[in-house]
Amino acid sequence: MESELSNKPTRRRSKKRKLSKRRLKIKWRKRAAEKGISPLVEKYWLQRYNLFSSYDDGIKMDEEGWFSVTPEEIAIRQAERSGGGCVIDCFSGVGGNTIQFAKMCHHVVAIDIDPHKVELAFNNAKIYGVEDYIDFIIGDFFQLASSLKGDVAFLAPPWGGPSYKTIPNFSLDLLKPKDGYSIFQATQAITPNIIMFLPRNVDLRQVEELSWLSSPPLNIEIEENYVQNHLKGITAYFGGTAFGKLNL
Repeated sequence: MESELSNKPTRRRSKKRKLSKRRLKIKWRKRAAEKGISPLVEKYWLQRYNLFSSYDDGIKMDEEGWFSVTPEEIAIRQAERSGGGCVIDCFSGVGGNTIQFAKMCHHVVAIDIDPHKVELAFNNAKIYGVEDYIDFIIGDFFQLASSLKGDVAFLAPPWGGPSYKTIPNFSLDLLKPKDGYSIFQATQAITPNIIMFLPRNVDLRQVEELSWLSSPPLNIEIEENYVQNHLKGITAYFGGTAFGKLNL
């Protein structure tokens, strides 16, 4: 009897917490709807300050940008490993990584084939005050690669949308606009110092293959990236970026 009575307050508190969480979710969903946020990206909008800490200062996103931009904490970590020279952001999207590279590096070249995304990235770079350190290029990375020069290349090619999470072992063949092997090979025309951001469920054996299929084979370091204790992705550091060895 005493045991049953002692458990009742705990059960009540648990029910109150669940009810409070439900009410909070309803509140945020209403607010998202008022802001014109579609149900597809609602969960990402709720994490907007993890994506851009300065979101309220005028950050602009398109629908794809919500689920493809690198969380800011991870982008900062990747920029810290870039060596501070000239970085080529090969699939820059709405500019999450571009901004952090520009804050820490001498110069950034940001490339995207979508003019609207380049416009959004420029706006977002202005919010962070780093637009003067970036050359924005509208173009096809594969057509531009052979003419580009930089110390480090950053690759965060599209993962195919939120559905990537449903794949038990994500293959590099599923990356867009071409498979991961083709993307990596094209990037090596620029530099062997490559940072690649990939899904958390990527096939790590394939990622390691990229290093030893290169000629000569490249150093590789693989890092798990967490935000608030949740695994968000995998960063592979190749060449001089591996193990913090890059000195420019």
